[in-house]
Amino acid sequence: MPATTSENPEQSSPTSFRELSASTTDPVAIETDLEDAAPRDDLTPEQLAALWAEEEPPAAGPWANLGASLVVLAFGVAGIFLSQGLGVGSPTRPGAGMWPLLVSVIIVALSLVQLIIGRRGGHDGEKFNRYSLITLIGFITLLGMVWLMPIIGFEIPALLLCVIWMKFLGGESWRSTAIYSALIVVAFYLIFITALGTSIPHLF
Repeated sequence: MPATTSENPEQSSPTSFRELSASTTDPVAIETDLEDAAPRDDLTPEQLAALWAEEEPPAAGPWANLGASLVVLAFGVAGIFLSQGLGVGSPTRPGAGMWPLLVSVIIVALSLVQLIIGRRGGHDGEKFNRYSLITLIGFITLLGMVWLMPIIGFEIPALLLCVIWMKFLGGESWRSTAIYSALIVVAFYLIFITALGTSIPHLF
């Protein structure tokens, strides 16, 4: 009767990125195999800290943080001017531009803080890559919603914004996107139109 041999799963599985790269070209499979080859539950806190340090993306540096802060500052200032055109109203009867104004003011304040902190340190930021466009696209679509609200009301722009953010930027399924987008728009309508009676432009 021929002898049977059993392979140790830990010895047969690839243990290095070079071996994984030679066996497959799928980056998702490589990342999954690496996690299976080296279970992080068995690592000490010092080893985990060293592993996380190796996996960190390159730091952006002070000049990149300066440029990013200036771009965000410009968007915040533009949002303030656009919200003024919508009509701010008062705290008791807020207009369509009240919430965009508050968000824009917060953006300006945070960008000014980042201008100071980022220029001194800049080690926490990451270098720009293709995923950085997600933030830019999200902010542009938000400005598009603010622009469309006085024309067609807030329901359709808010629904489209949720769909874009959840499906195309967040990678959610169409089912989750449809359900949660509708719930968000209904919740905003019940809170700001029905309950508070604000003057936000709306269709119904």
